[in-house]
Amino acid sequence: MRLRLLRARRRGDKAPAQAPARKPLRGHRRRNYRKESHQMLQMFRNFFKSKLGVGVTLAFLVLMAVAFVSADSLGTLTGSVSATDKVAVVGDDRIDVTDLDRAARESLQRERQENPGITMEAFVAADGLQQVMDGLVTRSVLQQFAAMAGFRTGQRLVDSELVKDPNMRGPDGNFSQDTFRQVLTQIGVTEQAYREDISVRLLAQLVVSPAQAVPQLPASIARRYSELGLETRTGSFIQLPASAFAPTAAPTDAQLQAFYAANRNRYLRPERRVIRYAVFGEDAFGNIPAPTAAQVAARYNRDRAQYAASETRRFTQLVVTTRAAAQAIIAEVNGGTSLEASARAKGLSTTSIASTTKAGLTTATSAAVANAGFSAQQGSLSAPAQGSLGWYILRVDEVVQQPARTLDQARAEITAALTAEQRREALNEATARIDEEFSQGKSLAEVARELGLTLTTTRPLTAGGQVYGTTEAAPAALGPVLPTAFEMEESEPQLVESVPGQQFLIFDVSRVTPSAAAPLAQIRNDVATAWRVDEGMKRAAAAATRIQRRVEGGTTLAAAVAVEQVSLPGVTPLNLSRQEIERQPQVTRPTILFFSMAKGTTKALEVAEAEAWYVIQLSDVETESVPANNPRVQAQRAQLAQLLPDEYTQQFIAAMRQEVDVEIDDEAVTALGQLLAGNGN
Repeated sequence: MRLRLLRARRRGDKAPAQAPARKPLRGHRRRNYRKESHQMLQMFRNFFKSKLGVGVTLAFLVLMAVAFVSADSLGTLTGSVSATDKVAVVGDDRIDVTDLDRAARESLQRERQENPGITMEAFVAADGLQQVMDGLVTRSVLQQFAAMAGFRTGQRLVDSELVKDPNMRGPDGNFSQDTFRQVLTQIGVTEQAYREDISVRLLAQLVVSPAQAVPQLPASIARRYSELGLETRTGSFIQLPASAFAPTAAPTDAQLQAFYAANRNRYLRPERRVIRYAVFGEDAFGNIPAPTAAQVAARYNRDRAQYAASETRRFTQLVVTTRAAAQAIIAEVNGGTSLEASARAKGLSTTSIASTTKAGLTTATSAAVANAGFSAQQGSLSAPAQGSLGWYILRVDEVVQQPARTLDQARAEITAALTAEQRREALNEATARIDEEFSQGKSLAEVARELGLTLTTTRPLTAGGQVYGTTEAAPAALGPVLPTAFEMEESEPQLVESVPGQQFLIFDVSRVTPSAAAPLAQIRNDVATAWRVDEGMKRAAAAATRIQRRVEGGTTLAAAVAVEQVSLPGVTPLNLSRQEIERQPQVTRPTILFFSMAKGTTKALEVAEAEAWYVIQLSDVETESVPANNPRVQAQRAQLAQLLPDEYTQQFIAAMRQEVDVEIDDEAVTALGQLLAGNGN
């Protein structure tokens, strides 16, 4: 595909300042920045379906979260945050606004590979900036902990990693300094920054990998989990739908405005782009002259050997170790046994040789084998001949004689080949000329007039390939170029060869409508409905709390619900076993909570997707006893052992974070998030 690449912005990374001397580990904390540890082996809480896959993979993702960053400049930052502000102090290191901004933009770019329509505003709204912040903190913690533990990565070790990287190899398959520089230019980072990232990745391997050494799970724990898998629980629940508590009156303007302002991200519209394009074939470049007689004759003389008489043969071969063995097999075949049957009787097998010339067979075997094979008649066996693997017996399965062809006989074939070559050359020249015209500033309309084409203008399209506001797909001709169109600037024409040698496309982006929240006036009814649901959920939450307290005070669940002056569904009894739950294709959140509660407790749970609150009561738990020698215990032990390395790694990373002081400037992080979301980048 001939496509003029977008000009990437090149930015330089500043070399990091020399780190101060490391301080010893401290027991006190200015701020303990760690997430509350999950319970050991999450599969119990999630019915043996946990998401523990953290491990070294998590560590590497964290380390790579800021690798190969786009190095966007923060020189335009204004307001409550500036490029020189710090957002966190991790031990002896600091994380600046610049670092967080770069990492956030790079993370957004990676996310766009899976979700092309996502904007920075949506990314920030989905806590993407907070996750990036957490990744930067963990990266710094790993670096400092490795240094405190005495781990080092020298230049030679980093060099060895570079040499092993296939992306850094030249045409000869070896590490190439030129290729290395080209890669650095493409990803927009300095050599020092790239080497530092390799160093940190190696430190992570040294520090974290030992935690993944396969541990042995005690049999008593495996037995307990086996018993849990057989337990049966009884209780009851009540659903408190938001609709039962939602206000019936319409919201006031002030209420609606406040709700809309607090939930703008719910109403984000995707970025839309209008594309102008024209599809055309090779006929748009004018007629291509036919090859002349002189050109045909010259090509015939150049390839004269190709048109000389030739013979190709197809064989079945058998290779044995001695000439005597070959002679014996030939005698058996002459006596009426097939070559394949004779080979099977001796524990051997035949192979096929595709149609080949005598020269080709010589290269594959030996001159003696080729002479023997091309001396035998079709259907007969060749005389035994010694080759590279032993003594060969060849059966001639097919002989194809190709007589010599004169210039007149080959003229049509040569003319077709020359026509295709000349057409390709002409097309290459024409597309190169158009590409150069675009590079020199010619507009799409000007090139379209030059080619005699009529431009088509699309309706606004989304990055997902649909006409905005409909289920209609974007024009099929734009399918291959739509991702590029959503990376381009306006009025920057491009040329692509959509079907090699047959179909071409010129296009540009004539209008870009950035992603933004829909105006309240256009979605007033939808916002009012959402406000009622939100208010209903708030009131349902208050009712769930009241019911829970009554039950905890000794009232039955039914009696506690009856006090509420709202029409609600009845109390539903529960009697479920874990085995029943494991057979279900999908487990609901209330059921998950039911199997996570302690006997005799009552819990309230919000289920936003169901627009309801639940109050769940667990009355009794019955568990079967499983003998230690039960096969179920061993199976459970093997299953849990697969999860232990990741669990241990997760706990180890959490422990490391406790050993390094962490201070987060939440106001600076929030301010940057607001700035990024406001820019809509």
